[in-house]
Amino acid sequence: MNILVVEDDMRVADFLLRGLRAEGYRVQLARTGPEGLELARNSDLSLLLLDLMLPGLSGLELCQTLRAEGHHVPVLMLTALSETEDKVSGLRLGADDYLTKPFAFEELLARIEALLRRGREQRPRATTLQVADLVLDRERMQVTRAGKLVPLTAKELAFLELLMTAPGRVYSRERILSNVWGTNEDPLTNIVDVYVRRLRAKVDDGHPVALLKTVRGVGYRLDAVPG
Repeated sequence: MNILVVEDDMRVADFLLRGLRAEGYRVQLARTGPEGLELARNSDLSLLLLDLMLPGLSGLELCQTLRAEGHHVPVLMLTALSETEDKVSGLRLGADDYLTKPFAFEELLARIEALLRRGREQRPRATTLQVADLVLDRERMQVTRAGKLVPLTAKELAFLELLMTAPGRVYSRERILSNVWGTNEDPLTNIVDVYVRRLRAKVDDGHPVALLKTVRGVGYRLDAVPG
């Protein structure tokens, strides 16, 4: 998941970069409107976080230009302005959502996830997910590793599917808990760690390459990259 942040306030930009990278997103930063436009045109983006007031080219102008050129990347506008007129202008020019500063980081994450989910729902859903020799057949709801069936419970399957939809992305325990068990689960529970051990025993044990990785202090990822 690649996110471009276009923000000229370095305090805000640093806060966004550190927070989003901790959640496993790949993040680029542009400090001006023209720089943001150039990166947006030439990068494979999942989402654009766009400040309204920018030097060189405003967020509204940047968004309008991208839409006129046929770019459909989801745009979440960030602004200190709360007037309804500004929000309406942004949405009419092609922004997908609007968030007024100051904002809670959890609300930002929720809005990002909603926009990314909406984008995925508009694309055909892959029937098969694969990471190295691990394959998840979504139609049969079954998993194989090196051609051999891996028996999984419904929760184990949902957990594994989440990791396989974005190989290499680091998911925090909180994000896994929310996606697999729902928001009502006690955030202090160790259920995520319990299921990681179960998945490792079923998916990795006996294979030369371990796919399920722990990123110390952050969370978990699934890929075939060493380390």
